[in-house]
Amino acid sequence: MTELGPAAATFVFPGPFEDVDEHYRERGWTDGLPIVPPTEAAVREFLAWTDRGPREIVGVLPPRQGEATVERIAVNAVMAGCRPEYLPIVLAAIEALADPLFNLDSVQATTHPVAPLIVVSGPIGREIGLNGGYNAFGQGTRANLTIGRAVRLVLMNVGGGLPGSGDRATQGSPAKIAYCVAENEAESPWEPLHVEAGFPSDVSVVTAFGCEGPHNIQDHYSNTGLGVLRTVAGAMGQAGSNNLLGAGWPLLALGPEHAATIARDGFSKQKVKEFLFEHARFPLARLGEEYRRYQIERRGVVDAPDTMVAIVRRPEDISVIVVGGAGKHSSWQPTFGDGTRPTRRPIARRDGTPLRRVADVRR
Repeated sequence: MTELGPAAATFVFPGPFEDVDEHYRERGWTDGLPIVPPTEAAVREFLAWTDRGPREIVGVLPPRQGEATVERIAVNAVMAGCRPEYLPIVLAAIEALADPLFNLDSVQATTHPVAPLIVVSGPIGREIGLNGGYNAFGQGTRANLTIGRAVRLVLMNVGGGLPGSGDRATQGSPAKIAYCVAENEAESPWEPLHVEAGFPSDVSVVTAFGCEGPHNIQDHYSNTGLGVLRTVAGAMGQAGSNNLLGAGWPLLALGPEHAATIARDGFSKQKVKEFLFEHARFPLARLGEEYRRYQIERRGVVDAPDTMVAIVRRPEDISVIVVGGAGKHSSWQPTFGDGTRPTRRPIARRDGTPLRRVADVRR
């Protein structure tokens, strides 16, 4: 039997589920939605899906600098409604968010509506039923919603990212509730993120982006890759994005139909990035005087009537994935400017050996 850590507090509730939920809500341990009570039996079952010890620290999470132990992550995953076999994905996601390059301290505390988007590439996403097709960013799939919610609960309950105190988002975003998706590798004409990053195709990898919710890009009229890319570039070159403020690492999530049209006309993923680097820009002359002055004095933008301000410093700073079902829609996710970088971790055993299946780690 797995031993629970000494920090595990035990409560006895003789009453109904509503008493448990109300107790957690009063203590500020929920995201506003009802939770699944994290009973000792449930937490033990989750811990059976990892070879890590319950007291092992996966990451230290700001702003509270809370220690995200395996057990604490498991407790929050239970509360979120995850299935036990999802735990290795949640652990990899927390590891990626704890990477200093992600800059979780700023992401947690900013007024910007940034949220961690968890993108899963590789066979484990398919094994657990993670959705990369129709409505992948929306409702309807337990794995997407509960994994994303588990990450958010850990950031709140361990990291201290509580609305109005640790989390100072001016308006927030629905993406702050649950934001997790799989790549639609079956319908992508290009290599997935993890292969692009140098991992074998049979390894499963979590990539974390600090970004806004999806900004829809519709183009039902273009029949060429160039036409679709011009629409995409127009959508991404907008004034209100933090990427225009200081560049960064935005994400483009192409729908399968748009991706197929673009690839059919000879655009590799690298060529897509190069096109967007050149064309996803905003006219300097259309900015207000104060914003123009910032671009000129702080970013070194040339003060000329025809200057177009770039949203990235180089083509490679744009990430491209394929997500969704049929329909001529895509989306892009502006990031928290250059205040955060994408980070990734393989879904692996404690010694770093990648898992080919989550079932392989079950004890």
